[in-house]
Amino acid sequence: MSDVVTEFGTWLTDFLPDDYYTRYREYRWDLGLRRYYQRACFEAGWLQPTWPREHGGRSLGLRDAMEIRLEAAMRSAPKLPNIAGPNVAAPAIRQFGTPEQIDRLLVPLLRGDEWWALGMSEPEAGSDFAGLRTRAERDGDVFRVNGHKIWTTQAHLSRWCTLYARTDPTAAKHRGISCLILDLQSPGVRIEPIRMASMSDETFCEVFLDDVEVPAANLLGPYNGGWDVALASLHHERRMIWIMNWVEIQRGLDSVRAATNAEQEDIYTELGSLLADAEALRATGYRALHNELDGRPSPEADILKLLGSVTLQRVWELSAAAAGPASSANPDLLFERQDALAATIYGGTSEIQRNIIAERLLGLPKG
Repeated sequence: MSDVVTEFGTWLTDFLPDDYYTRYREYRWDLGLRRYYQRACFEAGWLQPTWPREHGGRSLGLRDAMEIRLEAAMRSAPKLPNIAGPNVAAPAIRQFGTPEQIDRLLVPLLRGDEWWALGMSEPEAGSDFAGLRTRAERDGDVFRVNGHKIWTTQAHLSRWCTLYARTDPTAAKHRGISCLILDLQSPGVRIEPIRMASMSDETFCEVFLDDVEVPAANLLGPYNGGWDVALASLHHERRMIWIMNWVEIQRGLDSVRAATNAEQEDIYTELGSLLADAEALRATGYRALHNELDGRPSPEADILKLLGSVTLQRVWELSAAAAGPASSANPDLLFERQDALAATIYGGTSEIQRNIIAERLLGLPKG
């Protein structure tokens, strides 16, 4: 373990309440603690370790940054209350934003003072990002936006949204999209939370846009260049997702071990397969990191997302099978199973990931 990871571990120990692990079920949902954790991480430079101090980092390398994220995840550090902000919107603003946009938006986002949503998915497009239909038409100093977004996490609690809209309907599907910074308090924006089937603080929402005016100065990145903004944003998200999934898989495997008895041979067989998949996931994650450090193309991100989310679901289903009938009366296990169902949806559905792997990585013809 490097000195900087040891330093982070000591900092985390000092930050967490003394009874954090004995009362983890309560602290897991403690929004006040989670807000405080994000602000403290920003101020200490642990939020975005590769970035400079003024942006919540320490100018560390990718290797140290990944080890810090793994350490935080393995120790069940408080979950950021608005994950989309620091991990998806912030990298896009920092990479593509104007100096004015960065100066106004980045620090409040990183501190957690202002929450962000991602306006990507649409009812008739789903995870087919290039199929979006929301339109933004330039009218002098503003864009007039009309459309409908869905599965927009925490939109009802967010101030801002990175909104992707079609600005050139005549261009190729992925070439006529722009990214706009939308103030969700603007006239013409209507947000409807979607009723959730399980306990969650990451509520999905529908966002309806009726002739909404967005200042032209709120264009993020090039005009008709939203596809590249989205890809860069998702790259940062998927780098985070595999680590999150791997740690949750480890917790699930521990749950299976605790519930399994010597007579459950079929459980042991599946457990062995999942242990191998978990190690393959971690090894692939490190291989992706080495490729990135060496400046080589790294197709592992799409494989990591697919393998991690599918394995996570299998682990918690196996945990329920190992627990037997008692699983139906265990609210914690029920939550884990339901929460794992979302893993093959967020960040790109497994169906879309398989298409990407088949077409872009393996060169197979479209079906």
